[in-house]
Amino acid sequence: MAIPLPTSPCWQKLANGGLAALRTNNVATQMLIKRMERSTAPAAQKAAEIHEYYAKWERSLADEIVQFNRG
Repeated sequence: MAIPLPTSPCWQKLANGGLAALRTNNVATQMLIKRMERSTAPAAQKAAEIHEYYAKWERSLADEIVQFNRG
């Protein structure tokens, strides 16, 4: 499954608290979620980092990527 483009609104949604609703058993993703929750970086910077993470690990995180545009 291909990840959404970097300009997709899903990345801003994830950066603004949407990661907390993501269902995952992946430890690295859980660490990313905690790091984003604690981060004081602007939402645009968080969104870029989240996109970069999913672009890198797209093949192994397909179950999470499917959830991005739900709800």
